[in-house]
Amino acid sequence: MRLKTMRISSLLLTCLMMTGSVPAHAGSFSSSSSSTEIKFTPEQIIKFAKQVEKTLAAKGAHVAILARMGRPAAELPEGMHFTHVAFAVYSQITTADGRKIPGYAIYNLYQQDKHPDVSDLVQDFPVDFFAGVAVLEAGIIIPSAKLQQRLLDVINSPVYAALHDPHYSLIANPYTLGRQNCTEHTLDVISAAIYQTSDIKRIKANEIAYFQAQPVNVNPLKLVLGSLFSSEISTSDQSGTPVTATFETIAQFLHKYDNGSEEITVTPAL
Repeated sequence: MRLKTMRISSLLLTCLMMTGSVPAHAGSFSSSSSSTEIKFTPEQIIKFAKQVEKTLAAKGAHVAILARMGRPAAELPEGMHFTHVAFAVYSQITTADGRKIPGYAIYNLYQQDKHPDVSDLVQDFPVDFFAGVAVLEAGIIIPSAKLQQRLLDVINSPVYAALHDPHYSLIANPYTLGRQNCTEHTLDVISAAIYQTSDIKRIKANEIAYFQAQPVNVNPLKLVLGSLFSSEISTSDQSGTPVTATFETIAQFLHKYDNGSEEITVTPAL
């Protein structure tokens, strides 16, 4: 498997300067904002980010699906626990002083801060990814070695960006086109890798046939009002009970169709 080469991020550098430490292996319902309201100290964030990286490395993961908790579980609809999902890719990272160290780069879909109904594909690092969380907890799915290689091929190709639809919705329907959130983009990339296709129509047909989405159990009136007053919520791609992709439904999908995949939850070590 090929290592990606990445430059270290500004937030990671800030945390390193504040703590004087270097990583051992030096990002709502499905909220995908890149803005970071820091709730934990840089030391806590770096320690937890290192723990997640060490967990991935110990499993020999070259590509994994990584999730974080942007909101407390009590604030999320039934059946949802994590709020943001991305790919963690084993990479070669160039530090500010020119050193090259192995670590994990995170491939995200993030909303734009000034335009929350628009998203971008953004690469950052575990420290950035966990900087704004409400709870230090990570969900990890490690696909089979075969699927990891296929995912790496897709991520390294133009297909990864081609599957991005910048029209963002917090509750994007994974079965339709026109709106997308971080979990749907992650699912589309996984489907492209599993079925070895870049044809989005074929990808959606397979997702309709084999992927079970999560119903969004929210009061319909609140949902309508939310769509009226918040540009990040759209129901234009929904019909009937709204559905969306989640970390949990992706885990169930891979457990069923990717023999050898593994799901892990990481909490801070005592």
